Amino acid sequence: MPNIFDISSIFFTIWGYPMSYLEFFGVVTGGVAVWLSTQGNVWSWPVGAVSVVLFFFLFYQIQLYPDMFLQVFFLVTNLQGWWRWTHPKPDEAIQEGTKHVGELKISRTPTRQLVIWSSAGLLATGLLGTFANNLHTLFPVLFSQPSAFPYIDSFTTTMSVVATFLMIQKRVECWYVWLVVDIVLTYIYYVKDVKLVAAEYLVFCFVALQGAWLWTREYQSYRQLENSPRGA
Repeated sequence: MPNIFDISSIFFTIWGYPMSYLEFFGVVTGGVAVWLSTQGNVWSWPVGAVSVVLFFFLFYQIQLYPDMFLQVFFLVTNLQGWWRWTHPKPDEAIQEGTKHVGELKISRTPTRQLVIWSSAGLLATGLLGTFANNLHTLFPVLFSQPSAFPYIDSFTTTMSVVATFLMIQKRVECWYVWLVVDIVLTYIYYVKDVKLVAAEYLVFCFVALQGAWLWTREYQSYRQLENSPRGA
């Protein structure tokens, strides 16, 4: 029986590229979760939880340690997001007349809050990058090789944290942060020779644009409903 958590356990080979079980199923579940997110579907969170467990093992084996640590955070926030979307406060819930009635409604992020989150992300990038750059000397038993792209990888890690917190609150701006992260990660994964993951993140760039458009449209529908004679 194949070990799906071992990147050397090959599922199939396509165009000369050996596809591991780990990469294949991590990509598929991740793709489904992101697509569900663009639809505002609460099942994006549990499906995403499966994906992050698989990617935890993948990133450890290709020395993307900040990304590996990020999966632990994602597992916790997937559970948190699942709860937050299904248990909104009364004034935050989607009202009759739109889809997903009773779930958390989409909103915009106040400018001051967005600036604070972005600044914190950049500061954390420097700190995490320095730590990641020295992991192989601090913990040589656990990390036998130096971290690949410690600062760039740390940037995508910290900004993914920012995007995730914005998504938990169902803020439109989360998709623009994801777009920046996805562009950078497409390059990193291509260079690290996990081609299917790189291709997935290239698709995610377009999905982020779609998510921004769909969420903006739904947000505007709330405003139209509130301003209609029935909502007055």
